Amino acid sequence: MSLTASLSVAALAIINSATLSQASVKADVMPQAQTVKEYVEEYFADEPVMVSIAECESHFKQFDKDGNVLKNSKGSSAVGMFQIMSSVHDDTADKLGLDINSIQGNAAYARYLYEKHGTTPWKASKACWGKKTEHLAVK
Repeated sequence: MSLTASLSVAALAIINSATLSQASVKADVMPQAQTVKEYVEEYFADEPVMVSIAECESHFKQFDKDGNVLKNSKGSSAVGMFQIMSSVHDDTADKLGLDINSIQGNAAYARYLYEKHGTTPWKASKACWGKKTEHLAVK
C-alpha cells in the first residue's frame, strides 16, 4: 500500500472513530423523551404541591403553540410552566446559571423559589392548586 493510501486509510479511521465517539456522547446525554408533565412529576416527586402549581399556572406548558416561551396573557412578565416573573427573577436566575425560558431552568428556579419562600410566589393561583393539595404538608 502506498504512503498516500495508508494516510487516507488512517485519516478515515480517525474521522470515523471521532464521529462514532461524538454520536455515542450525544446519545448518552440526550434526555429520555417525556412530556413536560412527566418531567415536572419526576423533578418534583418529593414536592407534589409543585406539580399541582405547574398544572394550575400553565397546564404543564413551557411553550405556546408557535414554540415561543409561554407568557402570561394578561401582560405581566410571567413565563413558562411555573409562570415565573422574569422582571423580578431574571437577575437571580442568571446568577444561579438558570434560564427560566427553558424547561429545566424554569423547574430549577421554581424549586429555588419554593425552597426559599414555600408556595408564596404562587399565592395568586392558590384557589386552583390549594384544593388539590389540602392533604399535603406544604411550605
